[in-house]
Amino acid sequence: MNIIKKINIVCALTGGILLSSCDSYLDIQPVGKVIPNTLSEYRALLTSAYGTKLNDRGVTEFRTDIAKVTSGATAQNYYADIEQWNDINSKDGTREFFWGPYYSVIYYANAVISKKEEITEGSQEDIDQLVGEAYLLRGYIHFLLVNLYGQPYTKSGAPDTKSIPLKWNLDLEETPSRNTVKEVYDAILSDIQTARGLIHQKEWETKYSYRFSTLSVDAMESRVRLYMGDWENSYDASKRVLTEKSTLENLNNSESKLPNNFSSVEMITAYENIYTDDASSASLLSPFFLKEYEDNKDMRRSRYYTINDDGDYVSSKSGAAQFNCTFRTGEIYLNAAEAAAHLNKLPEARKLLLKLMENRYTPTGYIQKENVINSMTQDVLITEILKERARELAFEGHRWFDLRRTTRPRIEKELNGNTYVLAEDDARYTLRIPQAAIDANPGLLN
Repeated sequence: MNIIKKINIVCALTGGILLSSCDSYLDIQPVGKVIPNTLSEYRALLTSAYGTKLNDRGVTEFRTDIAKVTSGATAQNYYADIEQWNDINSKDGTREFFWGPYYSVIYYANAVISKKEEITEGSQEDIDQLVGEAYLLRGYIHFLLVNLYGQPYTKSGAPDTKSIPLKWNLDLEETPSRNTVKEVYDAILSDIQTARGLIHQKEWETKYSYRFSTLSVDAMESRVRLYMGDWENSYDASKRVLTEKSTLENLNNSESKLPNNFSSVEMITAYENIYTDDASSASLLSPFFLKEYEDNKDMRRSRYYTINDDGDYVSSKSGAAQFNCTFRTGEIYLNAAEAAAHLNKLPEARKLLLKLMENRYTPTGYIQKENVINSMTQDVLITEILKERARELAFEGHRWFDLRRTTRPRIEKELNGNTYVLAEDDARYTLRIPQAAIDANPGLLN
């Protein structure tokens, strides 16, 4: 049985696209069928792909040390087994990680790419822009998949292990097998490079900020190379971004926006809705992680979090559509700092880290941090950058992936009187492919 059993090859350009699991693993039911020909029709198709909600990054925060699930019965039934890393015998009703929707987006991207020579009624420049976005979207979705269901690239031996199927065509009869981690990353880098030669839009007006731009290309390469431990190329890509866009929200300014707000001065690409309202309302800040924010010094303690009626800290950054965010400059500063530190460019690493900190700490708190950071050795500085990354990017869907690509540390949780442990380098740092996908394609077990 195919991973995609049935896909109508017509495109829904009116009324939207409904994703259904009626009688097949992935069944795309179009409403208002139009076979696309023109640039505007293919743009509508790619907009549908952009609009597919993929919220797994937010859910993975429950598996980390920064978030915990509220005590409500609904939240506990839906997320408790995820929080406890109980992936094999999870109870009925546990929220499942996605599979089919990712390949649906990839299919739409492939549809644009495969028909690039046939698109009519548009300038070549605008057609190139659209096709370039499709390449980058295809690469980004494969990147999410391989970081959910493949071993971390930086783990010894991991690049040669099987991960997820790479899908670069529209063949609906194909039964895809899993590619190695390295094969998937090579394909991602290829898509980035192809997109670089096609995308020309540096930035979009706010209402189109979900679309990929020239800055998105370098921002994505910055992250992908970082996850590979390719410090030189990650640093170079990060610096290309910061040369073009280096603005940061200064949290000391009462009128500043949260950095992951889609209209923030930091925003590069506001594509992903990291959290559903449901997952957001089920999330609490871990009391242990709260201690990472220095009271009266770190502005993020009061700006990134609020206290609910039960006295628990909850994130202010997640849930609403206004916090759609894929790439922003705050992350790029951290990518560049980490890469520079690994390259032993310590003055540059300190400069990049302190630039971010200057906009996150009170003036007094910043001076104290500046003195400490300027005296750090390489190893200590790298550790501090990773801690700062956790503080800055909490509840934006980065923490699980960061833990995977770095040390895969031991995490212990005390929940309702029981102790749960994720051992160092635990196999559960890589998610199991969903059973529904295996049922549809048993070859995914190989």
